[in-house]
Amino acid sequence: AQRLLDAWQGDHRVKARLVPINPVPPLPFAGALRVKYLRTIVTQLCYWPLLFRELQQADVVHVFSASYASFLLAPLPAVLIAKLFGRPVVFNYHSGEAPDHLRRSALARRVMRAWVDLNVVPSGFLRHVLQGFGISARVVPNTVDLDQFAYRVRDPLQPRLLCTRNFEEMYNVACVLRAFARVQARHPHATLTLVGSGSQEDALRALALHLKLRNVTFTGAIPPAEISRHYAEADVFVQAPRIDNMPLSVLEAFASGLPVVSTDVGGVPYIVTHG
Repeated sequence: AQRLLDAWQGDHRVKARLVPINPVPPLPFAGALRVKYLRTIVTQLCYWPLLFRELQQADVVHVFSASYASFLLAPLPAVLIAKLFGRPVVFNYHSGEAPDHLRRSALARRVMRAWVDLNVVPSGFLRHVLQGFGISARVVPNTVDLDQFAYRVRDPLQPRLLCTRNFEEMYNVACVLRAFARVQARHPHATLTLVGSGSQEDALRALALHLKLRNVTFTGAIPPAEISRHYAEADVFVQAPRIDNMPLSVLEAFASGLPVVSTDVGGVPYIVTHG
């Protein structure tokens, strides 16, 4: 969304603005953000009035959508209010969990078939998934800023590995650690940098100790503007997701000149050619 806004800067034909799905509540309610379910209620009480105010002024509403509960809390209200005001809706669906989500949710299928004017997806994989449910979609691929990522050929290639996927179950970073154990057995000075954060961080740190791995760096979360430095310092990009769509991290790796090693899931084979 931010790249869209940046690209439209200075274009007098387009006046675009972002409506956040997690608006900051008034100060008396700020403490609720620390309580899991109360945070959701307070955010929704702020989000719906913001949608009414902002979408009433719009000519076209561009809605970004993930899946499951996120679908109900963020994109669905935007679609409902846009239709209330008679505004056309571009529905940008980007979830790698689409096969399961659309199989389970009749509401999601109905929204995408009948309530929006155009479905946009970032990959041929997702278009194929949607077609299986009778939903048409146009592919507008993800992009990266080539001014941020400098291409460099690695010659000779060194065993400096990088993974930039968050520490959540679906990204299977534990598999990356186990694979690195095999690499380090053959290349004792190999390094692995893990950029990200998430609910599995403690378990992953424990696994690294259990495997007696050396030269593993956990950087924590990195601002997007600083991520390119880690690609520049690495030689090979590694990931092992169980579910995926069109990972931006793979495009960032390619833009930086890194070969990519990945599990063969979701939309990955649409952008990574084996061999």
